[in-house]
Amino acid sequence: MLKDKIKELATRYTPELISIRHHLHENPELSYQEFETSRFVRDRLAGWKIPFQVMATTGVVGLIKGKNPDTRILALRADMDALPIKEENEVPYKSKKDGLMHACGHDVHTTVLLGAARILEELKDQWEGTVKLIFQPGEEKNPGGASLLIRDGVLENPKPQAILGLHVHPGLEVGKLSFRGGMVMASADEIYITIKGKGGHAAAPHSTVDTILVASQLIVALQQIISRNRNPLSPSVLSITSFQGGSTTNVIPSEVKLMGTFRAMDEQWRFKAHDLIRKLATELVHSMGAEIDLHIDVGYPVVYNNEALNTIAKSAAADFLGVGNVGETEIRLGAEDFGYYTRQIPGCFYRLGVMNTEKGITSGVHTPTFNIDESAIGIGAGMMAWLGSQLDFKTP
Repeated sequence: MLKDKIKELATRYTPELISIRHHLHENPELSYQEFETSRFVRDRLAGWKIPFQVMATTGVVGLIKGKNPDTRILALRADMDALPIKEENEVPYKSKKDGLMHACGHDVHTTVLLGAARILEELKDQWEGTVKLIFQPGEEKNPGGASLLIRDGVLENPKPQAILGLHVHPGLEVGKLSFRGGMVMASADEIYITIKGKGGHAAAPHSTVDTILVASQLIVALQQIISRNRNPLSPSVLSITSFQGGSTTNVIPSEVKLMGTFRAMDEQWRFKAHDLIRKLATELVHSMGAEIDLHIDVGYPVVYNNEALNTIAKSAAADFLGVGNVGETEIRLGAEDFGYYTRQIPGCFYRLGVMNTEKGITSGVHTPTFNIDESAIGIGAGMMAWLGSQLDFKTP
């Protein structure tokens, strides 16, 4: 059976895949700077005789044709970029680049897709259709590598009928997967505010515009946009995360800068909230005698998992791993540029368990101690190969 052959190959290649992950982990590259990572991926695909092309400068798009390649076309996606975080793990494969780290598991995602690609290529006479491999740059930084690849035609020639992607889940035990239909991850927009006014001596506030006070009032007032305007059944977050103003004890500064993030699970509410933020901020700041520059950088859209595709993928996963090892993903207000793909074609973004409490592998993503139980790599590669060989989704 094909399933057994995929499992056998995934087990056989696991040591090599772990070695690949170690190489990638040791050599992280920031968003849109994945030049060596891209070259490494291309070399691997070339060695396995999988044709590919370069897109969006560092993106790599491979193509594997099985029997009757036009019967179905499925895309599999992995991201490749790392984060500006200094690694604190003491492991033999610790990052060699000070201040850079694969703290979100993209080294794992790339490795898993490479493993799936090798398996699918080796067994291509035993499954039908075409699989498009998308090794994507820049997931961690606007405008999102997915948007650039789509702009450059990654979803054309051939056009996939659906797309799958995975993400490591440090809160899910190794050996398990989780899926969810519908809204699964939030949109993410960045807020930049500059408040300006006449500065002066702190002992004479009446002769100044107290930008510190104005900014403080604004931060509190902005929370009412969420608490009083949002449908309480729809998750949303507005967080001001940076307050920069003043440099000494006796001067009221003439300028204060705020930064923050706005997350939503509803696209209609998302843009209504933008208008409310602009209106409230402008009117409050002006009422207190200050001026304001406000910019909302529109970021990634909501990740929406096609319900029917999610059902098919979850069922196939249960067939491969066993029903007891496949659960339901929680809604998360984290963001992912996979949402750009799901706005274009049906998509399913699922989670790969990497936690091992007995080994102390429990740190979350975007932390300096994030790591995985590496047995997840063979599981992930086998699962992605299985889904790539099985899923037949032709209904929008």
